[in-house]
Amino acid sequence: MATPPASSLAPQTGVHALDATALARVAVFAAIIAVLGLPGGFTILGAVPITAQTLGVMLAGAILGPWLGALSVTVLLGLVAVGMPLLAGGRGGIGVFFGPSAGYLLGWVAGAIVIGLIVHAGGRKPTTWRTLLGVVVGGILVVYALGIPVQSLVTRLPLAETALMSLVFVPGDLVKAVLATAIVVTLVRAYPRAFRRTWTTKPADIDPGPVS
Repeated sequence: MATPPASSLAPQTGVHALDATALARVAVFAAIIAVLGLPGGFTILGAVPITAQTLGVMLAGAILGPWLGALSVTVLLGLVAVGMPLLAGGRGGIGVFFGPSAGYLLGWVAGAIVIGLIVHAGGRKPTTWRTLLGVVVGGILVVYALGIPVQSLVTRLPLAETALMSLVFVPGDLVKAVLATAIVVTLVRAYPRAFRRTWTTKPADIDPGPVS
């Protein structure tokens, strides 16, 4: 009996080889993150802009999984590093990796990994609560944990003061977390093929939906 190609096994096991389809999905999510920066960003009490791009990072980790999600963010940042203006406000170039936002950009990569690991923990189908937990922990807490210390170092402001100023990001990031959760849960129900994986089904993973 002939052995099926690795690419055909990937969707069934949840482990993605870097086949053409996987690379295309990585490119699509890198583009989504870039497009979410087109509206630009604005700053409040600090040097780091508030943008919609974190939503793209959340979706990349939750839909592609930890490794492909992180790869899509890395591809975007690689393009930024060579000078493409893909960050909010048309920012690009190697200089952004030495500015106040540098830690947040690194946090996007780590955050996508954490999001994917939580959302798809144990190879199970994403549920509302686990998706929300993943995008909050990975898309907010991990990003802040890396971003705030670097911002403090670059701006030479005390860590506590920088953390306090960063609280301005929290309401918007929570809105993005809820929106990302809604999108992921909708895809699970309406178009599960978007995830390219077969999940392990357990009673605890059955999402009862809203209780009337």
